[in-house]
Amino acid sequence: MSEHNGAMMQFFHWYTPADGTLWRQLAQQAGELAAAGITAVWLPPAYKGASGGSDVGYAVYDLFDLGEFDQKGSVRTKYGTRDEYLTAIGEAQAAGLQVYADIVLSHKLGGDKQEEFEATPFDPENRNKAIGKPQRIKAWTHFDFPGRARAYSELHWHWWHFNAADYNALDDRTEAVYLFKGKTFGDNVDLEKGNFDFLMGCNLDINDPDVRTELFYWGEWLMDTTGVDGFRFDAVKHVSSGFFVDWLKHVRAHTGRKLFAVGEYWSGDVDALQNFLDATDGNLMLFDVALHFNFAEASRLGTEYDMRSIFEQTLVQQNPQLAVTLVSNHDSQPLQSLESVVEAWFKPLAYALILLRRDGYPCVFAADYYGAHYTDTGSDGQEHEIWMECHRWMIDKFLYVRRSFAFGEQYDYFDDPGCIGWTRLGTDEHPGGLAVVLSTGVVKGGSAAESEPAYAAKTMQTGAGGTRYIDMTEHISDPVTTNAEGWATFRCPPGSVSVWIPG
Repeated sequence: MSEHNGAMMQFFHWYTPADGTLWRQLAQQAGELAAAGITAVWLPPAYKGASGGSDVGYAVYDLFDLGEFDQKGSVRTKYGTRDEYLTAIGEAQAAGLQVYADIVLSHKLGGDKQEEFEATPFDPENRNKAIGKPQRIKAWTHFDFPGRARAYSELHWHWWHFNAADYNALDDRTEAVYLFKGKTFGDNVDLEKGNFDFLMGCNLDINDPDVRTELFYWGEWLMDTTGVDGFRFDAVKHVSSGFFVDWLKHVRAHTGRKLFAVGEYWSGDVDALQNFLDATDGNLMLFDVALHFNFAEASRLGTEYDMRSIFEQTLVQQNPQLAVTLVSNHDSQPLQSLESVVEAWFKPLAYALILLRRDGYPCVFAADYYGAHYTDTGSDGQEHEIWMECHRWMIDKFLYVRRSFAFGEQYDYFDDPGCIGWTRLGTDEHPGGLAVVLSTGVVKGGSAAESEPAYAAKTMQTGAGGTRYIDMTEHISDPVTTNAEGWATFRCPPGSVSVWIPG
């Protein structure tokens, strides 16, 4: 992706208002996003969740209800109606944006009726350890979708379409993951908790022939209905990796299109990410969660963090062609269960590191771009008010530089723990290149005079000799001119970033 200098946007966050307007917002804003340099939008799950019109979409109820049927107390989803969704996709594609649909194939919640059957309780922290004998349980495993009345699909889901659940109405005191009679946990999943096949709710048995047939058919239906350009798969470490390859190959064959795909494998262990990529044979990319964790740590430690190691043990370092780089997402934002905050001061540095370098396919987060304000209960049981800062002005600058100047060879100057930089040399079609320098706040030697501001500086070589460069961030007003060989000393304020382009 990076050779085309594309950039996707996650066009939602966990606390996007549940007012049913998101699809209309995309239809209205698609043109300006494309003009800014966004080339694709990742949209939230568009089907009905267990909480109806307030559900973020990850508590999957009915994959075939895109905001069309009166189910779970609402016709529309959190984001709007089916017609508004389809209109938004059309408007985005007409503006030149690709559209990626968020898909959850691991579980269902909000069953319509309870069923009784036999299951064995397992330790939630060790799914290889039974903590009781096989017993009768009662769970919400019957999904008959009364509001949809068999439109689009006639399959009603029963307990045998799942392999596990964490609820037993006959015993609400025991904390357990119940493995259903005749079922096994899936293989080729993350090994956390012994076997991380089960995540939540009613866990899909993707080895069941009816389930496989239904999910393959749903993929065909989704493409025929929406015409999206690709997918973001949720929680891929909880589903046998081979299933994604099978599903993608089926849907790609049905459409005759390549269809982009990226998975969310939430782990900072780059070896685990690489194992998944090996198992799926390059059929989909992964988000570089390890890089996100590096950003979060660097933002916490500030001057104590060694910026020379910012890309160490990351996916973009080890497998750049299959890495989707990100600064933040809906799971990592404040007050979420996987909260992992990149502090506001560091976000411009982090976005420079994903948007202005050669490797990786960068993803801009809506809450970083537009800002966000919300309240929720934290892990301490207290309600907190959160303000996420808007970084749109700076990100737009970076997007402009990305599509206009971020071409050609890349020279890295990662030789100082508090100040790093790089240059792009440009090409015949995009001459001049760029120079980026960023600092965590360490300035060696200070200023030449007390009246001058202290700057971090890096002497680097660009692709153009005798060329005047200006700082696009407007942090530094004085231009810099390279010598005959293209060398110059480029500066940035401490704890900040400057981006130098010909001008």
